[in-house]
Amino acid sequence: MPQFEMMEARPGIHIAFDRHVPANADRQKPGFLWLGGFKSDMTGTKAERLMDLAREADRLFIRFDYSGHGASEGRFEDGTLTSWLAEACMILGLADDRPMILIGSSMGGFLALLVARMKIGRIAGLVLVAPAADMTELMAAEIAANPQARAALERNGMWLRPSRYGDPYPITRKLIEDGAKHLILGGGIDLRCPLRILHGDQDPDVPWQHGLKTFAAIRSPDAQFTLIKDGDHRLSRDRDIMAIHRAAEELAANYAGKEASNDASPSR
Repeated sequence: MPQFEMMEARPGIHIAFDRHVPANADRQKPGFLWLGGFKSDMTGTKAERLMDLAREADRLFIRFDYSGHGASEGRFEDGTLTSWLAEACMILGLADDRPMILIGSSMGGFLALLVARMKIGRIAGLVLVAPAADMTELMAAEIAANPQARAALERNGMWLRPSRYGDPYPITRKLIEDGAKHLILGGGIDLRCPLRILHGDQDPDVPWQHGLKTFAAIRSPDAQFTLIKDGDHRLSRDRDIMAIHRAAEELAANYAGKEASNDASPSR
């Protein structure tokens, strides 16, 4: 496994991160922060390719693993949205007040929305890939409809949810109960930054209809929803990754253009 930098997230738990720091000293040039999905890690296809593209553009790019994921310390079963959200906010602090585009996949898209709602840092835009907004509520509904899952949760405090991507996912009572504090779809969410959502029309994990419901719940001055033909949940084909990259670069260029326009405007 590659050697990554480590940051203490809380006593006894360090999380791994990686970054490309641009040679360009222009601190107004937006950087990109990658937020991965549930039980994924920062060495996935999308994160690797997007970092390569950021290097080519000499753009700040930061990626990391939540606690219990990838190269980070901690047990996956101990994680909650609250702890992973706090870690995302800590990693955002590495931008050191540089404007940032948050690129979030699945759970990472949900966390990106929660970070933006907190109004910390200088968030210049969001690019969300199949965002799993209110994911714990969906998990709770799935468990309620599955007698074996209900029994496992009552008996062990955890259900091992089958996954098409490998080992089962441990879904804990603590994760679901904590998630109730972070629901956004019922009341909607106000964003001060532009938003792009990309969703595959063949997504079996977070159906595109849920992505559209998320889009409808977001109030933003500039929001677009793109449905990708034959796209699955991961959207990791090269053409999918390039669509994600173009969306992020578009938001970065729009931000830079507005800043340049403001600088050129006469003082009042």
